[in-house]
Amino acid sequence: MAAPMTPYAGLVTRLGALAVDSVLLAIAVPVLANGPASVWAALAGQAPGWLKLGAQIVAALLPAAYFAVCWWGSGQTAGGVLFGTVVCRHGGRRLGFGRALARSVIGLLLPVVWLIGLLAILVDRERRALHDRLFGTVVLRKLAREKVRRVPPPASRVAARAK
Repeated sequence: MAAPMTPYAGLVTRLGALAVDSVLLAIAVPVLANGPASVWAALAGQAPGWLKLGAQIVAALLPAAYFAVCWWGSGQTAGGVLFGTVVCRHGGRRLGFGRALARSVIGLLLPVVWLIGLLAILVDRERRALHDRLFGTVVLRKLAREKVRRVPPPASRVAARAK
């Protein structure tokens, strides 16, 4: 018998989307870090220090900005679009910029903890990783997002309200 369908994205889907985003960033970051200075050097000789430094700083900030802007704007990174996942608040609401930025920065600063936290998806009814719980987010399948606009709050919050 097949497992029942759920609107929540699973571990393999989320890791696949993350792999796509990682490949894109693995290409974009070095190009951004070294490209401007290389072009300058090819056209006018030695690139100035400010250009090299500026390009390095922008390249270092690119991954955090990429995830934050994507999650804040549409809830989807390029990997999310390809795999059909969307990051949103519990109940289907969009992430605010601060929450998206914090989720991005913490994930990039603590990648091992982030990946280990994904194992919680295997035992959570809503397939939420530890970082999803921390930031009040959920990752849905894109087609399911419309159907889950009014996801009931977790049972722990319902019980707390009843008291």
